[in-house]
Amino acid sequence: MNWSHGTVRVRVPATSANLGPGFDALGLALGLHDTVEARVTDSGLSIAVTGEGRQTAGHGEDHLVVRAMRAAFEAMGGHPPGIGVRCDNTIPHRRGLGSSAAAICSGLLAARALAQDGRALLSDASLLARAVELEGHPDNVAACLAGGLTIAWHGPAAVRMTRLPVLEQVSAVVCVPPGQLSTRAARRALPEVVPHADAAADAGRAALLVAALTTDPRWLFDATEDYLHQRYRAPVMPGTADLVDRLRRAGAPAVVSGAGPSVLVFTGVGGSAGPAAIGSIAAETGIAWRVTPLDVDRRGALVQLPQPEVRTPDSARQGLPWSQVQGLSAGCAGWSP
Repeated sequence: MNWSHGTVRVRVPATSANLGPGFDALGLALGLHDTVEARVTDSGLSIAVTGEGRQTAGHGEDHLVVRAMRAAFEAMGGHPPGIGVRCDNTIPHRRGLGSSAAAICSGLLAARALAQDGRALLSDASLLARAVELEGHPDNVAACLAGGLTIAWHGPAAVRMTRLPVLEQVSAVVCVPPGQLSTRAARRALPEVVPHADAAADAGRAALLVAALTTDPRWLFDATEDYLHQRYRAPVMPGTADLVDRLRRAGAPAVVSGAGPSVLVFTGVGGSAGPAAIGSIAAETGIAWRVTPLDVDRRGALVQLPQPEVRTPDSARQGLPWSQVQGLSAGCAGWSP
């Protein structure tokens, strides 16, 4: 297998899954990004991590970005002699904002970009399938790859996804607490069965949410009401449940972001609460929420490829000009642009 001898750079967005009623199906990309730079080296593995998660993320071969890269190399049928990886993280870890999906997607994309015939060896549909295998569910990785609003589902033979454009006026505020919560712990709080009436109500709200985000945002408050998971998870994140309740009583379309404990509030719609009002309500809980306005990321994962070059020493392979920027939301098999 032939390898690129320059540095590839991958930028991936944070994501919020579920969005209230869209459990394990809906995902939204947000304007907060992690960046991974990777290159082929003569031997071994070197990895440097800055920003969020540098103290708690696995190191060496245990790091999730590296594990994803190894999975992509295996799928393509060969491993380079060595790799160097640098991660610059801004997405909070274990807060329900898709940090694991970002690591997985960036690792898979970086590995594919390092192989000169990577797209032929690992199609977009196969890359999505690998991402879902590593993540365990498709909602976050779909939004991370494609940007905007995504719907993901398991088809008869493969995971599928489609991307929908979000109205320009829709934005969000994310309230991030100081404490963490693992997705596994949040999933353990869910019951094995739910009432049929709740399932039916949730299906209707999920359909309404797609309409609200893409055609008529006036329905966002009603559309974000959930019946399947948030009430059952409240005991493992009482502060999150309290904030969602306070915000909704104030008329704000607030939901648990993914598995929590962060809270996502849709804004940018006439009459909706702005960041200052949301921050004021958050302060009433006595928890040190980090309140951050975010745009919707409408581009998804971006891959920058280096110019072709003759092989040079490792020390000269950094800071290369980029010859191409690829947006994974456009023209890709396996999902709709």
